[in-house]
Amino acid sequence: MKLTDIALWYVAFINAWAFTMYGIDKYKAKHGLWRIPEAALLLVAAAGGSVGAWCGMQVFHHKTRKPKFSIGVPVIFVVEVVLVVYGFRFIR
Repeated sequence: MKLTDIALWYVAFINAWAFTMYGIDKYKAKHGLWRIPEAALLLVAAAGGSVGAWCGMQVFHHKTRKPKFSIGVPVIFVVEVVLVVYGFRFIR
């Protein structure tokens, strides 16, 4: 298995996990249950799951009014794109 294959599997997993976490946290918020810490939600976005986090925010209408998320997750996405583009310069 090539490094690019592993990276693609990782990105798919972390984004699916981020999306799921946002959905679970929204469910818990509506039902008065123990919540997922905001730091954990942002950490999964920063770990490569920013697309899944943003999709979770939009689909579940969760954390969309908090600037920490409405600004933070897109900024994390831009940083991740820059790092990937910069990283591909060394793979060629």
